[in-house]
Amino acid sequence: MESLIELFQHAYAIRALLASAMVGIMCGVLGCFIVLKNMSLIGDALSHAILPGVVAGFLIAGYSIMGFFTGSVVAGLLAAVLITWIQRNVKTQEDAAIGIVFTSMFAIGVMGISWLTRQEGVHLDLKDFLFGNVLGISNQDLWMTFLVLGFTLVCISAFYRYFFITTFESVIAQTIGISTGTMHYFLMLLLSFAVVASLQSVGVILVVAMLITPASTAYLLTYKLKKMVLIAGLTGLLSTTLGLLMAIIFETTPGPAMTVTATALYLLAVFFSPKRGLMSRYVKKRKKQTKILREDILKQAVRQQEHEKIDLERIGEKLGISTTRVKRVAQKMLRSGEFVREHGQLTLTPHGTEQGYALVRAHRLWETYLVQKMGLSLDQIHEDAEKYEHILTEELVEEVALSLGNPQEDPHGSPIPQKHSTNIPSLASISENETVTISQKQRNHLIRSQLWDAGLIPGLAITVLDKEGGKIKIRLQGSETELPLTLAEQIRVDS
Repeated sequence: MESLIELFQHAYAIRALLASAMVGIMCGVLGCFIVLKNMSLIGDALSHAILPGVVAGFLIAGYSIMGFFTGSVVAGLLAAVLITWIQRNVKTQEDAAIGIVFTSMFAIGVMGISWLTRQEGVHLDLKDFLFGNVLGISNQDLWMTFLVLGFTLVCISAFYRYFFITTFESVIAQTIGISTGTMHYFLMLLLSFAVVASLQSVGVILVVAMLITPASTAYLLTYKLKKMVLIAGLTGLLSTTLGLLMAIIFETTPGPAMTVTATALYLLAVFFSPKRGLMSRYVKKRKKQTKILREDILKQAVRQQEHEKIDLERIGEKLGISTTRVKRVAQKMLRSGEFVREHGQLTLTPHGTEQGYALVRAHRLWETYLVQKMGLSLDQIHEDAEKYEHILTEELVEEVALSLGNPQEDPHGSPIPQKHSTNIPSLASISENETVTISQKQRNHLIRSQLWDAGLIPGLAITVLDKEGGKIKIRLQGSETELPLTLAEQIRVDS
């Protein structure tokens, strides 16, 4: 630690740290749009294609920062134009066009630098361009990186809405008059700036890692672009600064150390991201499996309780799982109120019974729907119903029941439990000559639609006259009308 503190008392170490931090922020922010537009290979292409520009800049202006910068940016834009032209005008796959352009330009650049190094008085090291030389950064390099970072952040902020819509909805952008081509080449310009500014820090080979990895890390941590840009910038900053410190501590090359650090942060997000991480997905999967198992146990228990006492061992045999596992889940259900133990025997609580019958109802209604509406045979429906009974909402179950005419039996002849709300009575449950109002809380939009067709609106007072012949006669606003009893059973009313 003392040697590290002593090192950062030197100006070259401070310059290296500042340049690395700025490169990390810049590459992280720009990388978001590269990753979201599936243009990761474009970033790789531009980073390699600038080498001919380095050679041209040296031939024109000598060993000049501005010469290298100008030549590299021109070479990067030329590569972007060539790639786009080949993709649009030549029968070549898009990724193949990228590979052809950047490999050829990279080869030309390597040949040019090799030729220059053989000339007398020329000191160009290809290794510095390929892998960077962060400890050799000059004040001029630092100021150029600062200006490029500032320009990049100002452009992203000023044209954020344009970048946003062209990234996610290019067709809509064209419809409202935004030139997607202009924004594409503008992004390529910013990328070229970033690549040139990153030459000394990580080199042309590893700059693509700084463009892609922090942005990919941020993508795992949020669903919002603004947050993704901020997280990617912060991740890039951590990757480059921590990578530089690790390189100094372990006496290794800084560029690869920064890349490894960025990859380590990405792997942390892969495993522990609360939104898309493998651990969170595993936990959600386990919770879903536990929920399904609890519901399966409830369904078997309510069936058993109709005829005999609840037997956890038989439930385990029926579900194909161990009795120990069933007992473990049953203990949790005791604590959550689905089961209660009376005289040493498990029984379902009213809440558990209601949930169990709801599952049986969903299962048998879905089987009926598959037979009557989909034309499936009896031996094809059970497995499908076992799966969908766990994901059918109450509203959807009631829509299925209504579309089937509220059947009393499933295709196997088993009775379908009927659903009646204990909190809000149905119109069919109202006695003759009793006046009620149509409730605002109807089960689903189909019921509301049929009420509208019948001229019944929420809050309307109606009086039940009689019920006979499968119909219910009601009086509303001085007139009388009839409704099917099956529909009246679904209509909620307030007394």
